[in-house]
Amino acid sequence: MAGTPESPALRRTLGRWDLTAIGVNQVIGSAIFLLPADVARLVGPWGPLAFIAVGLLSLSIALCFAEVGSRFEKTGGPYLPARAAFGRFVGFEVGWMMWFTRVTSQASVANGLALALAFYWPALAIGLPRMTLIAALTLALTWINVRGIKQSSWLVNALTIGKLAPLAIFIIAGVWYVDPARFAAMPAVTQQQLSSALILLIFAYGGYEVTGVLAGEAANPRRDVPFAFVATLITVSIVMSLTSLVATGVLPDLGASRTPLADGAAIFLGAAGALLVSMGSAISMAGNNMGQILNGSRTLFALAENGDLPKWFARVHPTYQTPSNAILFTAVIALTLALTGSFIALAAVSAIARLVMYLAVCASTLVLRKHDREIAAQVGPQFPVRRSLGEGGSDLDGAVAPAKFTVPLGPVIPIVASIVALGILAGASQAQLIAGAAALAAGAVLYFVATRLKM
Repeated sequence: MAGTPESPALRRTLGRWDLTAIGVNQVIGSAIFLLPADVARLVGPWGPLAFIAVGLLSLSIALCFAEVGSRFEKTGGPYLPARAAFGRFVGFEVGWMMWFTRVTSQASVANGLALALAFYWPALAIGLPRMTLIAALTLALTWINVRGIKQSSWLVNALTIGKLAPLAIFIIAGVWYVDPARFAAMPAVTQQQLSSALILLIFAYGGYEVTGVLAGEAANPRRDVPFAFVATLITVSIVMSLTSLVATGVLPDLGASRTPLADGAAIFLGAAGALLVSMGSAISMAGNNMGQILNGSRTLFALAENGDLPKWFARVHPTYQTPSNAILFTAVIALTLALTGSFIALAAVSAIARLVMYLAVCASTLVLRKHDREIAAQVGPQFPVRRSLGEGGSDLDGAVAPAKFTVPLGPVIPIVASIVALGILAGASQAQLIAGAAALAAGAVLYFVATRLKM
């Protein structure tokens, strides 16, 4: 088993700001460069307020992630509290869906980057040049991931700064060009338009769930993971809301723009500004791809480390102290999906995967609190720091602790967060529901095979 005296363990070097950068990197992807126009088509100049509202609603879910994250020191993210609270099968399904979405997203973003660069170099859009670019990007990011968590975090930090810098310039320069008249007459919005915009934004704010996945490589995970969740949501809410504000206040017909940030930057920064935003979009996609490999591989590693997948996936490189087998496997699958285009058919799974992860964490917040109360009632307030929970919990012995961070207002926020998560289900299409159910069924088969073969 990884981490025993006979095998190397993961290196704990990540600090709270490293974890925050990983979370921000995953939320702020290429979508922010297009999203203000999508939202404006639904709710017009109400867009900035919609961004703020959904940021607060998303914070309710992130607070649940922060509380359960303060209980664990191991790699795994949402998989660990789901497993502890509801048993191995539910935990496996959460982990499986999280890995599945990471690997398909990685393939999708790699293709998106090729298309973005093809705007300047058309040859990259098709054929061998496109395949070469995608393969080179995947192999380079995989190599950095294998080489060490510190090198990976340095790159994520650099790419996060690289994507935030153009957005900061857009906001700081553009705020002086905002026309207040565009907000003078706020149009009426139907309930259908509002709900469509809110559901769209709930998806846009997704990605912060990866923040706690790398707890096993954090220096002080039970303290720093909760901080990173809250810091991530506050950061992305401010950036996304202000970006929407500037785009809405600058562009005369935001909803008609296909590249709203580039068009807005062209107004007050000229062609150089538009190019800067385009470069920021490419950097954003590269950073997002790096994060997909980083988090997808650690999810696979966690499943194997706790006995839910073959131990081969939990192998730690003796020199670099990274989950090298899990990294390589994740990269190979993502590259295959990217080059064949298969990710398009699998992308519909993401809606149900996010619902599964969010609901599992919100519910496990309440379940683990209940266990705390039961143990405290039996042995007093100074109950043992660690214990195992749930069916098959012996694999998590020594991994579950009382929360170091507790969400205020009792059950109110977890319940609100669950309602927000269910909004994803309300917005899911029939194709997404079918794809999600198929992915869950595939996960159940994989779990059955793995447990029956005792791998």
